[in-house]
Amino acid sequence: MLQKSTLDFLSQLNDNNNKVWFDENRKKYEVAKLDFEQFIGDVLEANTALIPELEGRKAKDCIFRIYKDVRFSKDKIPYKNNFGAGFGKGDKKMNVAGFYIHLQPGNNSFVGGGIWMPEATALKAIRQEIDYHFEEFQSIIAKASFAKMFGGLDQSEKLVRAPKDYDETNPAIDFLKLKSFTVGTRLSDKDMLEKNAVAKIATAVKEMKPFIDFLNRAIS
Repeated sequence: MLQKSTLDFLSQLNDNNNKVWFDENRKKYEVAKLDFEQFIGDVLEANTALIPELEGRKAKDCIFRIYKDVRFSKDKIPYKNNFGAGFGKGDKKMNVAGFYIHLQPGNNSFVGGGIWMPEATALKAIRQEIDYHFEEFQSIIAKASFAKMFGGLDQSEKLVRAPKDYDETNPAIDFLKLKSFTVGTRLSDKDMLEKNAVAKIATAVKEMKPFIDFLNRAIS
């Protein structure tokens, strides 16, 4: 069970995002990071039966660094204001479709999954799989419980025109234009601090799994 102090630390970091403050509060960071790591460990354990690849996976290997890469960014704020973890068939780098947990105060936490901005070969394979098996894909994302939980695929990254080798009249064109294939559902601060938070996340992971499996089948 996550501690409120972990959310409090992230809130304080958001308001004091600089190296001096972070160094002065490093012990708070280490306590918060350990709390999140233990939480992710519980999440992995709760999903191992559903995702056998998680057997023996260490929580610390799923968690992303809090330090931002500012080398090519105009935003030079040095730290993220959240904790994140990725897991699934692959590793946290998400070179295959997987699951993601995002912890951020202000009711900005969420659990999601899919593959973000896949490289060209994988993107082509996913589009082909959707085109060839559109009825199956549609049945996954149109399932009532899936639609209720996630609403639909994120449409923020997509082409204006049909991709090469596809026509605007293709029944699957709205999905073939996508550059990323992800879904997610918001979790409030209260949700994340409740005793059943891990169970809620496990329910979302179970709901996402056919979608994740479809994507990974395409790029395997």
